[in-house]
Amino acid sequence: MQYRYYKVFKPYGMLSQFTREAGHPSLADLDFRFPKDVYPVGRLDHDSEGLLLLTNDPRVNKAMLDPQSKKKKTYWVQVEGIPDDAALKKLIDGITINLKGKRHHVKAFEAKRMSAPETEERNPPVNYVKHPINSWVELAITEGKNRQVRRMTAAVGYPTLRLIRYAIENISIEGMKPGVVMEIMFSHTVF
Repeated sequence: MQYRYYKVFKPYGMLSQFTREAGHPSLADLDFRFPKDVYPVGRLDHDSEGLLLLTNDPRVNKAMLDPQSKKKKTYWVQVEGIPDDAALKKLIDGITINLKGKRHHVKAFEAKRMSAPETEERNPPVNYVKHPINSWVELAITEGKNRQVRRMTAAVGYPTLRLIRYAIENISIEGMKPGVVMEIMFSHTVF
């Protein structure tokens, strides 16, 4: 069997699956024909954008989804307001979030302010009239709880307005536009 690896810049509003649901477009709507045995590794919520990996290699799926693997995922997060140093320190030191009635202690591997990334405005754009004061934070995590980044920024007082997964380990969306698919060579030393 030949293993194939792809990276996708998943657009806002698209599901991380091949089947349409609730009126949302899916990966099948991309201008690309994936082999039938390729599937997404993990997921991004429909209201998140950025890097999504797809493969037919079960070893990558296992390595990515195993909580013990601690794979670094880097996010660009547009937040309401401008986080101060204390908020960024809290993200790194760790906070407690509620998830399905259970409390989880989560923390960022890295958290720092950043300039707005050079990427296309999402469709629909953030409501800048409602959120005139906003900024960007680069946040790296090694966990992957449901809506973790959004819960973390809200917990320190800076709700997420836009969320883009920029990278998983050293695989990134650098130079890509939303909706673009690229086949990649893959080194198992990364995973």
